[in-house]
Amino acid sequence: MPRYWLMKSEPSEVSIDDLESAVGQVLPWTGVRNYQARNFMRDEMRVGDGVLFYHSSCAEPGVAGLARIAGKPCADETQFDPSSDYHDPKATADKPRWVQIDVALTRKTRLLPLREMRAAPELATMRVLAPGNRLSITPVTPEEWRAVNRLLCR
Repeated sequence: MPRYWLMKSEPSEVSIDDLESAVGQVLPWTGVRNYQARNFMRDEMRVGDGVLFYHSSCAEPGVAGLARIAGKPCADETQFDPSSDYHDPKATADKPRWVQIDVALTRKTRLLPLREMRAAPELATMRVLAPGNRLSITPVTPEEWRAVNRLLCR
């Protein structure tokens, strides 16, 4: 049974356009430095799971496309790179602390703005809409997944 996720990315770092233009339309999801989000990637995400690709920290945040998990978790190489903003000096090749997972484009969509999502009663319990939610990866229920897809078709 597939699962569904919302994965946030700042478009200045990785946008839906970057995913669309990537070789094979697949990119590694790197730089996650929150333990709960890391645990979702490491322990719960499976190849084929659906992804709402969400642009955050921008003028108009919202769902910018649909993607899917395209690989198993592995060590996030940015944790070992001293020149990376995501370097973690406590991480070692023998004991990596952070994981990455490949994400593949399903399709770029119209932007479904956060304000439109907030106005949809069927999304009232969606975690990304909860006050104070800062997680970059959150689970999405099958009902929320279907509701977002309906809204994207408007």
